[in-house]
Amino acid sequence: MQRILFICSKNRFRSPTAEQVFASYPHIETASAGLSADAVDLLTPEHLDNIDTIFVMEKAHRTKLTRQFKAHIKGAKIICLDIPDDYTFMQAELIALLKTKVTPHLRFT
Repeated sequence: MQRILFICSKNRFRSPTAEQVFASYPHIETASAGLSADAVDLLTPEHLDNIDTIFVMEKAHRTKLTRQFKAHIKGAKIICLDIPDDYTFMQAELIALLKTKVTPHLRFT
């Protein structure tokens, strides 16, 4: 089972979309969180427990994540998807972009 976490700023559009899209994939467990104080689900150290891969939407997210949660990341791989905050929740273009950028990093066994 590959445990992945998607992170964006407010956990309203990009990361919850990614969480939902990949939740049905075999051998994948998904979660999402945001880094801004007003995020729907604010990132906590508990989100990072036993996570294999962390997908951040922007380089600024990676910087903030590693600065604030370095001790909790442990061996998780961090991948920046470079997806701007230009989409709405479950927007078709966002889903297609996520599938293109995330799928190559997934393990299906």
